[in-house]
Order: sequence, then C-alpha cells, then structure tokens
Amino acid sequence: MNTPDRRANAFLQGITYLRIALVPVVMALVLAGDRVQYAYVIGGVLFALAAATDFFDGLLARRWKQTTDLGSFLDTTADKLLVAGALVALVSVGRASPWIAFLIIGREILILGLRGAIAADGTVMRPSIWGKLKAAVQFVAITLAIVRTSGKLGPLYPDQWAMLVAAAFTIGSAVDYLARFAGVFSGTSSGTRERRLP
Repeated sequence: MNTPDRRANAFLQGITYLRIALVPVVMALVLAGDRVQYAYVIGGVLFALAAATDFFDGLLARRWKQTTDLGSFLDTTADKLLVAGALVALVSVGRASPWIAFLIIGREILILGLRGAIAADGTVMRPSIWGKLKAAVQFVAITLAIVRTSGKLGPLYPDQWAMLVAAAFTIGSAVDYLARFAGVFSGTSSGTRERRLP
C-alpha cells in the first residue's frame, strides 16, 4: 500500500473512530437534557453529525477505492453503537419506547450472531443498501427524538411516528435476512456466499 493509500485509509478509520467517540458524548447530553440548557439541541446536532459521517466515509471509501473488510466491520460496528447508545439514553429520559428500543437493539444482536455464523463458514458479509436504508431511517427518528421541538401530530410526536417507521424497517429487514440465510441454521450455507448483509 503506497503512502496516499495509507493516508486515505487512516483518514477513513479516523472518521469511524470519531463516530464511536461521539456515542458517550451524545448519551451524556441526552441524559442531562432536562437539567442542562441546550443539552438536547447540542446532543441532536452531534448525533446528526455522527450519522452524517456514516454516509461520507462510505462515499469516500468507494471513491478512493479503500473498501476493506476491516473498514466495513468498523463502520457497521460504529453504526450499531451509535444507535444503541442513543436509544438507551432516550429510553432513560422517556423519549423513546423501551419496546421499540428492544426491537431495534435486539435485531442488531440477532444479525451480529448471524454474521458470525456465516463468517465461520469463511464468508465475509458486506453492508447492503437495505442496511443503509434501515440505518438512515433510524438516524432520522433518533435525531427527531433527541431535539423534539415540534408539537404532536395526532396522538404522537413526529419522532414517535418516525420510530414506528424505523421499527417496521428494522423488523422487515431482520425477517428478510433470516429467510435468506436460513441455510446457515440447517447447515446448507453454500448458497449464501454471495449475499450481502448490513
């Protein structure tokens, strides 16, 4: 790997590490939101910034041809940590349903287990467009939940409606992937080597 490639790879990993580092900061701001002025606003801005880096580092990785197995793993892990951390904090302050948080976090744990089972067969699972769409909906819903500046739309706040949509995307993608990779559990995974998983 030449020097420009090393610099590009280091820059992309730095973006991912920044996203991971922002997780406890966002959590702390959300948890302090009722006591510290503008904590929710700052937390929402930082969360949105962290979520945006997911798009940009993927775009730059493809443009600079720096897509690697390690980069894919770190990117996916950072996304899951960001979503899970924010949801835990939001549940704690009453801005997210514990049931929806359970569905979203539980799905991520389930898919991580499935990824591990497939990896044991020597297959590397890369992020898919469906995983990115699911993450995008979750990012929007969580950002709205953190700031929550609008009035209700009917019986729910806008972020609560968005959370329901995110939950639907989350469940739908989980069912889809479990159906596609059912062969892993029956010991016939040879037909799944070319599949893509978020």
